[in-house]
Parts: sequence; structure tokens; C-alpha cells
Amino acid sequence: MDLSIIAMVLIIAVAFLAGIEGVLDQFQFHQPLVACTLIGLVTGNLESCIILGGTLQMIALGWANIGAAIAPDAALASVASAIILVLGGQGTAGVSTAIAVAIPLAVAGLFLTMIVRTLAVPIVHMMDTAAAEGNIVKIEFLQIFAICLQGLRIAIPAAALLFIPAEIVQAGLNSMPEWLTAGMAIGGGMVVAVGYAMVINMMATREVWPFFIIGFVVAAISQLTLIALGALGFALALIYLNLSERGGSSNGSNMGDPLDDILNDY
Repeated sequence: MDLSIIAMVLIIAVAFLAGIEGVLDQFQFHQPLVACTLIGLVTGNLESCIILGGTLQMIALGWANIGAAIAPDAALASVASAIILVLGGQGTAGVSTAIAVAIPLAVAGLFLTMIVRTLAVPIVHMMDTAAAEGNIVKIEFLQIFAICLQGLRIAIPAAALLFIPAEIVQAGLNSMPEWLTAGMAIGGGMVVAVGYAMVINMMATREVWPFFIIGFVVAAISQLTLIALGALGFALALIYLNLSERGGSSNGSNMGDPLDDILNDY
């Protein structure tokens, strides 16, 4: 679909904020669910973009910076895949392809991240010099400039995608053979499964495995809506908290979970 000038400006603004939030973590604009939803809102493709954002969010939950290892760029993946989904004009049918496209984009975004962080090194030295001079205004200016570089890291690729005519994107997606489209859909589904597995690997303890099992079983009932599943999860959480309090009052402060014991001590 063709986008208006206003929609393009708003998309670039969302991309800029997503890039900034990648380092600030203040309003979470870089999270896939937020970025894709905002792009869907400004382009009139809210439903398909929410589905895309929600799916990418489950994948991105398993991404984390550990030591010197940098996680894939969720902001670039979210913004770029949402733009491709909108320009493709396939609606919810194009979500699987967008997810398959998002993963390589997330890895490619690491290159842009390294470039921006390399540029930030001399800026830090300039700030040190300004600090030695007692020039607070210069320090603030350099800080804002460095943060804006993070925004441009996502805004420039997003603007480049927007200048690609929608007909070319649609023709490219429509020219894909069925075996490639089906393969990308299967691959996208497998990536989502890997994301779930990474999240479960981080959260799984002996205490929560029964809840995972209940969730997998209940999710197979297609008549239940997301609201119903959320209500069940909320009820199970209340039951767990109630039973935990009773167990704690009967046998002292030891709950059996070292993390719970530490939190209770605080």
C-alpha cells in the first residue's frame, strides 16, 4: 500500500524513538510490541502489526546483552519488518514472512550498533575534556548528540525502506514461489518456538513447571480467547500466591526457593 507523507514522517519518528530507547529503556519504544503497534496505528494496519509485534516480542524476550556479547537489534527488526508488512499489503497473511525477514534484520542491526558505539568513543573523550574544563553545557550537548545517533541508527534504514515503492515490495513478495513462502512461514514458526524455549529456559524452575504444562494444554483449546487465557493466568497466579503465603506461615520463612527466601528477607 502507498503511504502518505504524514504516515512516513510518523513512522520515521517512531523509528527514531525506538532507536533512542534501545539505550535509554525509559518508555520501551524499542520493544517489538510497542514499535510494531505504533507503526500499525499510524498506517492503518493495526491488527496485522499487533500480531507481528506480539510474535516478535516473544522471540525478543530471550535476547539479552551478556558481558561483551550484544543481543540482536530488536528495534531495527521490529521497525523494518513492520514497514515491509505494511508496504506488502498482505495483512495478517504476510506476518509469517515478516517474521522470517525480521530475524536476519535483527542480526544485521548489530553492524549498525557497532558503528554507532564506535562513534560514541571519541564523544566520551570529548565529554571528559569538557568535564575537565567545567563546561556543563558542552557535556549536555554531547550527551544529547550521542543519544540522537542511536535514534538515527534506526530512523535512516526506516526512511530508506519507505522510499522503496510499494509496488516493488508487493511484486517481490508476490514473486516468491510457494515453496519459499511456505518454508519462510515454517522457519518463522520455528524461530518463535526457539524464542519460547529461550524464555522458558530462563524462567523454568521446579515450582513453575506445572503452570507451563497447564498453559500448553489450555492453549490447545482454540475456543478460548486471549482474554480468557489471561484471566486463567491471573487466577492461577492468585492461587499460587495464596498457597505460598499459607506454606510460608506454616513452616517459617523458608519457601524452598532461594530467590524467594532472599526477597522475603528484604
